[in-house]
Amino acid sequence: MDTEQPFRALPAALGTPVEPAEPLTHNEGNAATGGIWRVRGTLGAAVLKIARPPSVEPVGSPAWQTSDEPSHWNYWRREVLAYTTGFAATAYADAGIAAPALLEVSERPDGAVELWLAEAAGAPGTTWTVPRLAQFAYRLGAAQAGWVDRVPPLPWLSRRWLAQYLASGPSRRVSVDDGYWDHPAAEAWPGEVCRRLRDLWTRRDTVLAVAEATPRTLCHLDVWPSNLIGDQTSTVLLDWSFTGEGGLGEDIANLIVDSVADGLMDATLLPEITAGVTDGYLAGLRDGGWTGSPDTVRHAIAACGAAKYSWFGPAVLGRVVRDGSFGHPQYGRDRSGTQALHRLEGLVSLLADWTATVRS
Repeated sequence: MDTEQPFRALPAALGTPVEPAEPLTHNEGNAATGGIWRVRGTLGAAVLKIARPPSVEPVGSPAWQTSDEPSHWNYWRREVLAYTTGFAATAYADAGIAAPALLEVSERPDGAVELWLAEAAGAPGTTWTVPRLAQFAYRLGAAQAGWVDRVPPLPWLSRRWLAQYLASGPSRRVSVDDGYWDHPAAEAWPGEVCRRLRDLWTRRDTVLAVAEATPRTLCHLDVWPSNLIGDQTSTVLLDWSFTGEGGLGEDIANLIVDSVADGLMDATLLPEITAGVTDGYLAGLRDGGWTGSPDTVRHAIAACGAAKYSWFGPAVLGRVVRDGSFGHPQYGRDRSGTQALHRLEGLVSLLADWTATVRS
């Protein structure tokens, strides 16, 4: 075996390695993830994901630290448990949403865990059409309807994930200067949008409280195009690291925003994405047996989206003012800060609209 390979041994189902492991794009700042690779053997291919425990010397981004505590929003073993208990495979299966098949799990000498998953077949979510995203949203609604007010009492499922994420995650690293809003760069966004974004940041704790008061269900909590693979007959949902209790519509808010935030999909599609996945989700909830008001869900989507991304507008504007650029180191695709501001005008306008909805 090539000593440079990132694994100790290849699962028997894959045969022997035929080429070097291929690193896959992921959030390298997340301390809980020691790397993700596609590995090809003589009998097939698989994805290797290394779950990494906390270390004495912190690794990764300060905004993405991990923990040994099962209740922590970024608990390092949560995804391993989701697969080894069969939870990921069954949680949404009745609605046609699968997780990658688990091939093997092995402990490493350093305490990390090698999670071997079958490579999912189909097109990545970043290439899906809006109707295909809406079809997924329908299935998600049908699945989550059955979990309303009955999230399993498993100790490793996340609880109050959104509140913890906002207290310890990326938003805690946002440095907001009131002068940003008067900077010439801010003129790329309508004045009313800037006012509402500023108001959202100021009232973020209040908006979070509204989000947490929405009906509870079993959420994935990292639904975005990069975690979706499938064709017209199958849907595979990746990365179960955050899964747990969340708001009805919380995953849909995340899907809407993260479809375009880093440039994965054309930002001009945002209105179509918003309408398509919202309507699809509502239809899925209805057919899944949920009898509540659609307005309750629309309000929940707005509240959860505004709360989770309360930091987004100030962060984008602040980065552009300070550094002249904006973008995630692994996912960002903007060539300049100015381009980012103009590309994101529709998205921040949506966040501003959600903020106004929550206020009312």
